[in-house]
Amino acid sequence: MVAGSPLRVVILNANYPHYEAERDVLAPFGAVEIEHVDTHGSPEQVVLAVRDADAVMVRETPIPAAAIAAMTRCKVIVRYGVGVDNIDLAAARERKIVVANVPDYGSEEVSDHAFALLMSVARRITQRDKAVRQGAWGVGAKEKIYSMRGRTLGIVGYGRIGRAFHRKAAALGFGRTLVYDPFVTQSEPGMEAVDLDTLCREADVISLHTPLNRENYHLISADRFALMKQETILINTARGGIVDEAALVAALASGKLFGAGIDVFEKEPLDLNHPLLGFANVVLTDHTGWYSEECVTDLQTKAAQEVARVWGGNRPRSWVNRWED
Repeated sequence: MVAGSPLRVVILNANYPHYEAERDVLAPFGAVEIEHVDTHGSPEQVVLAVRDADAVMVRETPIPAAAIAAMTRCKVIVRYGVGVDNIDLAAARERKIVVANVPDYGSEEVSDHAFALLMSVARRITQRDKAVRQGAWGVGAKEKIYSMRGRTLGIVGYGRIGRAFHRKAAALGFGRTLVYDPFVTQSEPGMEAVDLDTLCREADVISLHTPLNRENYHLISADRFALMKQETILINTARGGIVDEAALVAALASGKLFGAGIDVFEKEPLDLNHPLLGFANVVLTDHTGWYSEECVTDLQTKAAQEVARVWGGNRPRSWVNRWED
């Protein structure tokens, strides 16, 4: 921030209805210039947009090393959300640019969405809706409908969202709940901590709630699909790269899976010729598991508060590329 100039905040491709929450939070800093920039998928436009920013706020847009190297004034990059795989954390750390995220938002919304996808797949809701609209009636019994009672639930990632999903799914009467999370090594009431291969072998329903990082890329691979029971249901509201989509398509085509509910993809938006679109037993949504009107306001406020903390000389609540002072 140049002396005498406004605090310049650049928001990349967020496309929220307005930015009054950010303005309210940052008002104590006096003159604040908030600019929303749509970079239209161009890395070059990202570099130009962030060059003179004092703070950058971003959703899924990649912030690579080249963009960070071009920053002349930036002190903080804040991710509107949890996953920071789109930001080069090492490059930002090298430049002493703080990267923060908002891990404590949307847990209820994402877990609701995962639950809704599970029920839609298990009860074939979209297929029944389409059939009824075409004049069919009483045909549901011709297709297998999945009952959860006594089955085994598998949860990959047991943070805020994974635990919220477990709380909601428990009402369906699962006989066991298996959890894989490298940071959860002890079983807790109502769940068994297991390794991932065991979970893939024994679970009837697998719901993914883990962040995407180098270790988790294609965590659900062809080998892991091969371990799964016949007619397993897979739900992904985490990150697209956690699942090898080619292997998912192959598992669906072979009849290995009962179905899948997918909100996130390796490449977004989803190509209209993507093979997943050809499966009637797959329910697809547009990376909106996190969304509710209340959640958006909460997210914008919490993200702006991280900018305010850094510009106020304090540490952010959620500093993800921490270095030693």
